[in-house]
Parts: sequence; structure tokens; C-alpha cells
Amino acid sequence: MNWQEHIVSTPDVLKGKPRLKGTRIPVSLILGYLANGATTEDLRREFPDLKQEDVAACLSYARDLSEFEVTV
Repeated sequence: MNWQEHIVSTPDVLKGKPRLKGTRIPVSLILGYLANGATTEDLRREFPDLKQEDVAACLSYARDLSEFEVTV
């Protein structure tokens, strides 16, 4: 999954928070729903324009962030 095809961040929309391309839906919102037990079907009912690939992109994005190493 190439999350870069689905997730963008621009300073003029949502103050630069990562969001699904073509929407104002922040990645953090999708991840929050998933963390609270929502299924992809639940998300698609709540956000009818959401695609399965969008949800997968959010998870892939989170995985990549979790692998980020900070050197102090």
C-alpha cells in the first residue's frame, strides 16, 4: 500500500494535518474510529465517500510513523 497516493498535508487545509486526498477527513479521525473498535463498514456508513483503500492507507501511514526513529 502506497499511502502517499491517498494522504496529503497542505497548510491551507486543516492546518496541515494529514488528511485523505480530496476530503477534509483527517487521518487521525479514521485511526481514532478504528482504535475504538469501528470496522471498515462502520466507517463507510459514517463517511459514504470513503474507500477501503483509504482506510488501508491510514493504517499504512500509522505503521510508517511508528517505525520512525528519533535520535537525541
